[in-house]
Amino acid sequence: MKTRISSKILQKLLLNWYEEEKREMPWRNNLDPYRILVSEFMLQQTQVKTVIPYFERWIKSFPTLRKLAQARESIVLKHWEGLGYYSRARNLRKAAQLILQNHSGKVPQSMDEIMKLPGVGRYTAGAVLSIAFGQKVPVLDGNVKRVLSRLFLLKENGSTQQSENILWQTMENLLPEIGTGNFNQAFMELGATVCLPKNPLCLLCPLKHNCKAQKSGQQNLYPPRKQSTPSTKIIVSAGVIILRNKVYIQKRKLGGLMGGLWEFPGGKLESEESPEQCLQREIKEELGIAIKIDEKLMTVKHSYTRFHVTLHVFMCKIQSGKVSPTQCEDFEWVKIAELDTYPFPAANVKIIKSLMKNH
Repeated sequence: MKTRISSKILQKLLLNWYEEEKREMPWRNNLDPYRILVSEFMLQQTQVKTVIPYFERWIKSFPTLRKLAQARESIVLKHWEGLGYYSRARNLRKAAQLILQNHSGKVPQSMDEIMKLPGVGRYTAGAVLSIAFGQKVPVLDGNVKRVLSRLFLLKENGSTQQSENILWQTMENLLPEIGTGNFNQAFMELGATVCLPKNPLCLLCPLKHNCKAQKSGQQNLYPPRKQSTPSTKIIVSAGVIILRNKVYIQKRKLGGLMGGLWEFPGGKLESEESPEQCLQREIKEELGIAIKIDEKLMTVKHSYTRFHVTLHVFMCKIQSGKVSPTQCEDFEWVKIAELDTYPFPAANVKIIKSLMKNH
C-alpha cells in the first residue's frame, strides 16, 4: 500500500518539529540578509559545527556588508583560512562590492539579480531569499535531496540535470505560502540530524508514519548512490628557507588553485625522485637558487575533496644564487612569529604551528 501525505500535513508536522528541535546557530538569531548571505557561502560543502566559529569571527571583523567590501583580500582570506574552497571567500567579498555598487548596499531580493552575484547559485539564492526575505522559493542541498528521495521513494540523487530538476520541482510543490524560510531550514535540519546518510534515526522523525522508505524498510537504499571518483594521491616536498632569521614565503598566482594564499616553496615528486631531490630541483626551477637541506622538519598528510597530499617538509639554507621567483604572484621574507598573520592553505598551517612551537 503506497503512503500518501498532503503538503499541508507535511508542513505542519515538519514546522512543529523544527520549532522544538532546531539547533542554535548564530545566523538564526538575526535574519539580516548580509548575515544569511555569509552563512550560506560558508555552509556550501561545510558542516555547521565547523562553520559556527568562523561565522562568529567573520561577523566580529566584518559586521556589515560595507566593511567586507572595503577589506583587503588578504585579510578576508586569512579569516577564511581552514574552511577550504577559498574561491568562496573571494566571491563573497566581490559580491559585497557589487551589492554596494549596484544595489545601494542592500542584498537584492529578486532571483534574477541575486543570481548575478559571483558564487551564488540556485541553492544559495533560494536560501537567502526564503530565510532573509520570506519568499516562496525552494532550496535543494544534499540533506534535502536525501529526505525527498526517502520520503517519496524517488530514485533520484541529482547526478543528472533531469534528476536534479525532478528534485527541485518536488521541493517546490511542497512549499507553504507563508513561513517558507523555516520550512526550508526544517527540511535541511531533518536531513542533517535525523535522516542521516547511514542508519537514519527513523524513530525520531516527525514524518516516520508518512515516509515510503521507512514503511518499506528501504531507508539505506535511498537515495541511490552516486558513482564515486577515487582520490588521487600526491607526494609533495616543501622547503622552509631561513635567511637572517627570516623565512621565505610566496603568494600563489591569482586565479589558480588556492590563488592569493601564501605558501612555502616546493612541488610534486617526479618518478624515481626522493623528496630531497624533488625539493632541490623545484627550488632551483622556481627561485633560481641552490639550497642546502639541513634537516627534515615534519611530514604532513592532508586530504582535499579529490586528492590526498603527503607533504615532506625540510629546513633549508641558501647555498648559492639570489632569490628570483618566476612562478608566484609575490614573495616576502618574514619572521617566524609573523607567519600566522598571512593566509595559508591548511597543510601549510600545520607547518607554521610546528615552527612557532619550536621557535
